[in-house]
Amino acid sequence: MSSTTPSNDLRNRILFTIFVLSIYRLGTFVPLPGIDPEQLQIMMEGNQKGLLGMFNVFAGGAVSRMAIFALGIMPYISSSIIVQLLTGVSDYFKNLKNQGEIGRKKITQITRYGTVLLGTVQGYGLAVGLESSANLVINPGVFFKLSTVTTIVGGTIFLMWLGEQITQRGIGNGISLIIFAGIVAEIPRALVTTFELGKTGAISGFMIFMILVLLIATIMFIVFMERALRKILINYPKRQMGNKMYGGDSSHLPLKINAAGVIPAIFASALLLLPVTFSNFSISENETFLNISSFFSQGQPLYMILYASGIIFFTFFYTSIVFNPNETAENLRKYGGFIPGIRPGESTANYIDNILTKLTTIGALYLTLVCLMPEFLIANYPIPFYLGGTSILIVVVVAIDTVTQIQTRMMSSQYEQLIKKTKFGK
Repeated sequence: MSSTTPSNDLRNRILFTIFVLSIYRLGTFVPLPGIDPEQLQIMMEGNQKGLLGMFNVFAGGAVSRMAIFALGIMPYISSSIIVQLLTGVSDYFKNLKNQGEIGRKKITQITRYGTVLLGTVQGYGLAVGLESSANLVINPGVFFKLSTVTTIVGGTIFLMWLGEQITQRGIGNGISLIIFAGIVAEIPRALVTTFELGKTGAISGFMIFMILVLLIATIMFIVFMERALRKILINYPKRQMGNKMYGGDSSHLPLKINAAGVIPAIFASALLLLPVTFSNFSISENETFLNISSFFSQGQPLYMILYASGIIFFTFFYTSIVFNPNETAENLRKYGGFIPGIRPGESTANYIDNILTKLTTIGALYLTLVCLMPEFLIANYPIPFYLGGTSILIVVVVAIDTVTQIQTRMMSSQYEQLIKKTKFGK
């Protein structure tokens, strides 16, 4: 009999998660070696918009401090995107996916290698971008590039490991919680900055009030949409065994409007960040960098179109990965379940797929609306990026998923204790 009770196990998991997230937050304040902090502050004051601001959100403020976790977990997310896309088009990756646990481990290992490769490329781009900024690097040269790339890649790999530890030994999805912790930690400072702008007259008091109202309304809308379900009635036929009748029960197949969760918003942001991550770091007179940066700022048509397209694509793509109508229909047929008025087999699969497509379309539009609408406000008013739609979406969805996991473990704990009392109470 285990010495650890279910309730103690849940408590230990929560404490372990908090401990790991505390380590992550501490790392966002450890600066890269060889950076002049005064020059860094001057550079960052004028570069909080566009993709740099979004990247700073996902890195928990580490970019503005140029910390060892400046790349955050984004190389891992980008690598995951590439691997999942290959899973849909490459026979080799399809075979790995069908190999069960062994194939999953191989895919995870390939994702890790991809993280190191992308982190190295982005780390080198970061080092070059920092050196191009006048007086920012104290001693530019090969040693600075090498030390920066090594430190940045090491920080990303460490974050990837921390995320895996949370997933295995803590509560919730580790990668999502790391992004969640970074955003939540910076929200109080963003609110203070907003109120200070109100005092100086940069934003009117009425606008601040409307921003808070919009913030609350957005949170309520996200909670409503994330909890929304479409239940498909499933009937099971009666079976006679001897003189008794068995079966004849009915249940429901729940389909979420947003089955993909927060993944599409994170993936779309990662793809936008990948090609021009470091164009904002350059304060040189290179017109190419400046032109690229101007196209990818809030309110620009190209940015909005690419972001919306990415969200819609990944909503459908990720939903197709996590839910397969053909497998669901086959499982129903094996256990004798059927949808009233629909023939088992292919007709059931087509019926479920049709409903799922409609729900996913609504979910994709909902995610696009939540992520893009506040960006127009950020583009036209000096509102901190941490109050943007993507940030709020990540915070609310990750919080809902984590609370759901805690409730599930608590119910499991109570169920196990009830069984023990029933078994040994006499």
